[in-house]
Amino acid sequence: MKKTLPGIFALAVLASCNDSKSEKEISLNYPETKKVDTVTDYFGTEVKDPYRWLEDDRSEETEEWVKAQNEVTFDYLNSIPYKKELEERLSEIWNYEKISAPFEEGDYTYFYKNDGLQNQYVVYRKKDKDGETEVFLDPNKFSEDGTTSLAGLSFSKDGSKAAYAISEGGSDWRKIIIIDAENKERVEDTIQNVKFSGISWKGNEGFYYSSYEKPEGSELSAKTDQHRLFYHKLGTPQSDDKIIFGDTEEQKHRYVGGGVSEDDRFLFISARNSTSGGKLFMMDLSKNNPELVTILDHENTDSYVITNEDSKLFIVTNMDAPNRKVVTVDAANPSPENWEDFIPETENVLSPSTGGGYFFAEYMVDAVSEVKQYDYDGKLVREVELPGIGSAGGFGAKKEKEELYYSFTNYVTPGTIYKYNIEEGTSEVYNKPNIKFNPDDYESKQVFYTSKDGTKVPMIITHKKGLELNGKNPTMLYGYGGFNVSLTPSFSTANAIWMEQGGVYAVPNLRGGGEYGKEWHDAGIKLKKQNVFDDFIAAAEYLIEENYTSSDYLAIRGGSNGGLLVGATMTQRPDLMKVALPAVGVMDMLRYHTFTAGAGWAYDYGTSQDSKEMFEYLYNYSPVHNIEKGTEYPATLVTTGDHDDRVVPAHSFKFAAELQEKHAGKEPVLIRIETKAGHGAGKPTKMIIEEYADIFGFTLYNMGFDVLPNKTKEEVKG
Repeated sequence: MKKTLPGIFALAVLASCNDSKSEKEISLNYPETKKVDTVTDYFGTEVKDPYRWLEDDRSEETEEWVKAQNEVTFDYLNSIPYKKELEERLSEIWNYEKISAPFEEGDYTYFYKNDGLQNQYVVYRKKDKDGETEVFLDPNKFSEDGTTSLAGLSFSKDGSKAAYAISEGGSDWRKIIIIDAENKERVEDTIQNVKFSGISWKGNEGFYYSSYEKPEGSELSAKTDQHRLFYHKLGTPQSDDKIIFGDTEEQKHRYVGGGVSEDDRFLFISARNSTSGGKLFMMDLSKNNPELVTILDHENTDSYVITNEDSKLFIVTNMDAPNRKVVTVDAANPSPENWEDFIPETENVLSPSTGGGYFFAEYMVDAVSEVKQYDYDGKLVREVELPGIGSAGGFGAKKEKEELYYSFTNYVTPGTIYKYNIEEGTSEVYNKPNIKFNPDDYESKQVFYTSKDGTKVPMIITHKKGLELNGKNPTMLYGYGGFNVSLTPSFSTANAIWMEQGGVYAVPNLRGGGEYGKEWHDAGIKLKKQNVFDDFIAAAEYLIEENYTSSDYLAIRGGSNGGLLVGATMTQRPDLMKVALPAVGVMDMLRYHTFTAGAGWAYDYGTSQDSKEMFEYLYNYSPVHNIEKGTEYPATLVTTGDHDDRVVPAHSFKFAAELQEKHAGKEPVLIRIETKAGHGAGKPTKMIIEEYADIFGFTLYNMGFDVLPNKTKEEVKG
């Protein structure tokens, strides 16, 4: 039965263009969202879930609700007087050539390039240094609207064949297409229904990939929990693909991956049930009918093989080393009791890579990069001289190469690619973007503030030079705080526009992240998750106390686990910020584990089924369950995608419905639902620019700006 949803939208704005904050009266008629009497018993506590029907992403009612919400939201956003101006400026600064580091496969050198505003990057190649450049793959031609993206590209050992994955509408489900690299023609049928997978070739005859069985019900939201590793032999149908790992109950894991060593000798297999901790196996492919050999038989550590030298394996691990180290072991006896330290643990978190016969140990020192070069005997060769203070990455190349490429960026330096001479240790600029942004006009500084329990937390604050600390600067506080993810300094074209408007951009390194290793991560999980929210709240309070901003000019933003962060913070401290911007957030902490691969997040969150204590803890901060009727919440723009099959959009749907029902203030609480979009990867440039124009427009408008902050009085009058 169809549900009638009023699409009426009324907006009255009484604004004067002067130096003071404008007064606005906004009247919004939100779509009616029906309530259903759904109740679940958790350890004797009955929890109402009136909007559970929105979890059915295939229903006509949900589709109508999405359309009605978008009608209200886009009518509001399109009424913001400078939205078009923001969109034009974003397009202008975005419109510069972006080129990746080159890489060699077979007789060709390949690289990715975007001319400026292309929806997707194009893969180019040339045969020699002076050869003619040609298009190898153009994802912009995969679909008319640019929503089908390239999601992976892998070449056979001799470079004669290539397999590439595509994502349609932002979904995590992929298809793998196999082509002859020379003539770019398809060589066989497409591999279907692939998810959370790499593509790792064994020689030139086939490759390994991972997937689940297609779930019953909605492929975008149904639970997936048994991942399998397959081998596809060229020239055979997918139905004949051999299951290498994951077919038995004993081998049942939520995340399984396989990678072939550079010398083609070993297959290394990882098996996890959560996003942290996993088992490790190997197979010696040089043997006929190779057997599965266990390296690690428990899920208490994060360990992987980074490379090998004949039978000598080099393993990166945090076993007895929270900040990670590299160990060596012989493949004949690879279990942990035989491991020997190669690059020992230090006080800083290690992220190693290999290239040209060397190891490159990148360390995070208070969230910025230091890189050291080691030989295969474990001897320190040199500390790599970096271009500045920021994030460096990409120190990888095949063993025989004499050069490698790395990138360098920070909050005011657009990503620049450097060519590094491996033997000499010298760097030169390979590609510096020609962008209409002058880094010399801006500054970044790192501060350390004190969280609620006394923990010191670092934060990098970036803004125009000469900023007046008057408490009136529009400020974007961005956070994540989970899953061992580290927020290191990086340039964003969109954030450049924010700072151009006089905005402050602040990023704290919250507990739950990986900036200080496993101990820092574990300090923000399960029954310690509140530490993450307290760290974020303390960051906001620091910015206010130091007069960078005030509650009237503060916006908080985060996506995915960061969307949970924003949802929890705004429900705990609605007085603290003027604008809240939760994106693709995990908002229902009692049911997140019932969708797609969500159960794999239990290491960070715990689940409502674990125990009464865990249920009560989750229930006390779950954003959907902590919206109180009669409370004035900040202006809120929830963003999600209808094809998000990682954090299903029902989280955002239910959160928005609860807010619209219970919010007592005049500030707008809206949800912007992008169609044919997922969790974020592969989103077309046009869609990204439009979304940022809406987010920044909504934020500034609700901070009281009738014109863009960088406009002079003369420009306004003109």
